[in-house]
Amino acid sequence: MFLSGAAFAQGLEVVGQPLPQQTGFQPAATELARDLQGLDHLLLIIITVITIFVTALLIWVMIRFNQKANKSPSTFTHNTPLEVAWTVVPILILFFIGAFSLPVLFKQQEIPVADVTIKVTGAQWYWSYEYTDDGVTADEAADPIAFDSFLLQRDQLAQYGYEPNQYLLATDTAVVVPVGKTVVMNVTAADVIHSWKIPAFGVMQDAVPGRLAQLWFSAEREGIYFGQCSELCGKDHAYMPITVKVVSEEAYAAWVAKARSTGDVLLSDADLAAPVDLASN
Repeated sequence: MFLSGAAFAQGLEVVGQPLPQQTGFQPAATELARDLQGLDHLLLIIITVITIFVTALLIWVMIRFNQKANKSPSTFTHNTPLEVAWTVVPILILFFIGAFSLPVLFKQQEIPVADVTIKVTGAQWYWSYEYTDDGVTADEAADPIAFDSFLLQRDQLAQYGYEPNQYLLATDTAVVVPVGKTVVMNVTAADVIHSWKIPAFGVMQDAVPGRLAQLWFSAEREGIYFGQCSELCGKDHAYMPITVKVVSEEAYAAWVAKARSTGDVLLSDADLAAPVDLASN
């Protein structure tokens, strides 16, 4: 599911992208995504074993107890050990699944201390972002970095450095976050229910008007990751994608400095290459 080496945009490899005629998960870029994919693998094994067992049991019953093989059927109506078994075994299976799934759920829902805090607001049909704590600038009086993010049209993709197959995925502005840092997203909506989702991060959170929900992630690999609104929010639901660019701490600090000084929130190759003294920010 990895893209070819030619699939680059603005100096970053495209890592998290859905591909045609492919199944399965995108490459996991966070601990949360690895946990979810591992849990899915475990459940697939359990379901497969149960399916094989039940199928074999049905075949055995059809062969062993059909009219030809069992001309004189038994007349009993209860079998206590069997009834206890088919009650207790599913309970044990559920406890086993819960022992692995609940820690994953708790890890998602227990929001850690953020290195970067971003407020995201869903609207018909685009996303708005506000860096309430960019993790670099200490001046609390400074205006936060804020921008809207819109779908790129087909004829705009090349201008922004994207491939034609990234239509309905790429946006004119992207969420920029540093690699290895804890990012907390405060999620809400301005009109109807939306949903902010990045599959490669293993995160999805409904954006509900009048409510503030949270999600978190810590990306382990630099690159570009795509997501989409995963709630049916109206006729243009498919046209509010999400683009996240994970960069080095130095590149992130350069981007923050440029965005604060010039208002330009586009991540450029110069930002990716610029050495920055993090201690001075």
